[in-house]
Amino acid sequence: MADLHELTALELAAAYRSGHTTPAEVVDHLLGRVTEHSDTVGAFVTVTADAALAAAEVAGRRLSDEADTLPLLGVPTGIKDLTATAGVRTTYGSAVFAQTVPRQSDEVVLRMERAGLVSLGKTNTPELGSPCYTEPDVAPPARTPYDLDRSAGGSSGGAAAAVAAGLLPLAHGSDGGGSIRIPASVCGLVGVKPSRGRVSAAPVYGDVSGLSTSGSLATTVRDAAALLDAMAGPAVGDPAWATPCRQVRPISTGATARWAAYGSRDSHDHPSATAMSTPRCSRGTSAPAACSPTSATRSRTSSCHCRTTCCRCSRSCGQ
Repeated sequence: MADLHELTALELAAAYRSGHTTPAEVVDHLLGRVTEHSDTVGAFVTVTADAALAAAEVAGRRLSDEADTLPLLGVPTGIKDLTATAGVRTTYGSAVFAQTVPRQSDEVVLRMERAGLVSLGKTNTPELGSPCYTEPDVAPPARTPYDLDRSAGGSSGGAAAAVAAGLLPLAHGSDGGGSIRIPASVCGLVGVKPSRGRVSAAPVYGDVSGLSTSGSLATTVRDAAALLDAMAGPAVGDPAWATPCRQVRPISTGATARWAAYGSRDSHDHPSATAMSTPRCSRGTSAPAACSPTSATRSRTSSCHCRTTCCRCSRSCGQ
């Protein structure tokens, strides 16, 4: 089996079920990597090691119950530091709020907890999430692990840096004007900004423009979709809900199943994934190879998706 930090989120979940590893072992391994690499890439503002280890132990006991089929049970993640988390320092990227500890979690955090995900802490973000780079006063600047002289983007720069550096298999982010998509692009990840109303912003609804929404960052489309499944859904009081995605050929319910036909271990296989040509990152893995944009031909196949066939490598999404 590959090193634990090289496994995707769904591979970790499968390894738990097969008995090859445990949530506690994975969390302990990743916390060691966080200690070693987080400040270098500017990934975390606050690390909740004790709480993560305790949650991992609980997840391990739940995995012994075959009726507990949550797909991401025991999988480590991180929460963007713009998102209120009860009992955990939440700085909003600002020295003004450096010692703020919310008493109530945002709905998206509660949903991730109910999905069995184990948070290792709060990931780095610029002050109030405003700029498209992540260089707050409360933490080191976020850098892409592929080139430490370059930014990890923003405002979900810490989340992207953590996933790209192998500190997390996937992470929560939020996006109003590119705050997931920019970091995903410069860190070689899959980043999903879902439709407004797909993920509840309860209870605060802090973005008066309505443009911002929580989303996912991961190394594969399947992982990003699985995390979106965990976060998605309305809460009482939401001003608007996103309608379900329509399918031409139904596969199953949920974003994970809908996107399964489009995903693979190589993020190159999905038209929304961004490939990088930079050589290697601190994980010791090569960045995904890019196909020439001019070599791709697109054809519309449904109201939701398009398929892309690369003429150079003859690989097709949705086969």
